[in-house]
Amino acid sequence: MAAIGRQVFNTLTYQVKHGIYLNTVRAFSSPSTFKYADLTVEQTKSPQAKPTPDKLLFGHHFTDHMLEVDWTSKNGWGKPHISPLHNLSFHPAAKVLHYGIELFEGMKAYMGVDGKIRLFRPMENMKRMNKTAKRCDLPTFDGEELISCIKKLILIDREWVPKAENSSLYIRPTLIGNDPTLGVSKSQQALLFVIVGPVGSYFTTGLEPVTLMADPKYVRAWPGGCGSYKMGSNYAPTIEVQSNAVKAKCQQVLWLYGEDHQLTEVGTMNLFMYWTNEEGVDELITHPLDGLVLPGVTRSSLIKLAEEWGEFKVTEKPYGMKEVVKALKENRVKEIFGAGTACVVCPVKEIVYEGEVLQIPAVGQPKLSMRFFKELTDIQFGRKPSDMVEIVE
Repeated sequence: MAAIGRQVFNTLTYQVKHGIYLNTVRAFSSPSTFKYADLTVEQTKSPQAKPTPDKLLFGHHFTDHMLEVDWTSKNGWGKPHISPLHNLSFHPAAKVLHYGIELFEGMKAYMGVDGKIRLFRPMENMKRMNKTAKRCDLPTFDGEELISCIKKLILIDREWVPKAENSSLYIRPTLIGNDPTLGVSKSQQALLFVIVGPVGSYFTTGLEPVTLMADPKYVRAWPGGCGSYKMGSNYAPTIEVQSNAVKAKCQQVLWLYGEDHQLTEVGTMNLFMYWTNEEGVDELITHPLDGLVLPGVTRSSLIKLAEEWGEFKVTEKPYGMKEVVKALKENRVKEIFGAGTACVVCPVKEIVYEGEVLQIPAVGQPKLSMRFFKELTDIQFGRKPSDMVEIVE
């Protein structure tokens, strides 16, 4: 113990002598989060024309304003600022451009039938965002403070919130490392920004059931990787595979994993199967949060609703294509559908797997997925009271 004590003393002496210890103290005494109370606002003098609801495409339209907060390892978080929407400027060596030090969230604000704007379980997004920030070694923050800032941004651009059915205001909080130095290391600078924009249906075909390409040679995530974190580097490697799916006349990719070809996610959505299991019990099954799938907010909401209904078994466990093929042949599969913020639910009609087109029998009447869709949208648009939403005021 004495030797360890001398080692610690010598280390501290060296750090103080060379200024390292003092810098460490300043880093820990820096602001650990920004504050809504410090928010400043600069409103645009040139408002844009707003798109009509029938012209809305997902991710193509953005409101007049955005939110930004800077961070440095030396000074911690700066003050949040809302300003007119503008381009960002980076040094060409910014770490986000070279090493993908970046993460984001996807949220929505809904114009209720009562004229009130609602956010759907926003703190779940904040928890996930902070979890991903830790994995990227980017700064964390108080999620409630960011939600308060986002609410202010929405109120400023309130007229952009669509009033049409199945339309909403999409919210994209993003955190990037913009340290202007090369080298795979922690970024000493970061920028948190939020952009928002009106969106219609995520899929141009609306809620039409989709065909999936299931090819086990493509893997989205693996144990110990980053599949459970919402970071941009997870998405770039999937784009070519999605293009291959389209060429094969499929709309989405069914991501498989392992020798037993476990069903994990579909496209950018979590995946559910409603079936009668081999014990003869009606069951809603989805892959567990074991690091291979994203902990989706819609995913957890569907599980919560299903458990409240208490009408069938709800299970989170791995299941493979062999089980699915066998259940299809025995007419035990009722529905398969994806679930996510962008689309809420997306029914599946076919799976192209190992040269065979597997038909999902409930494609004509996907009762459970449509029930989920109605239940969630009733909550989001204020037709049904729920503690899952927060009023923007």
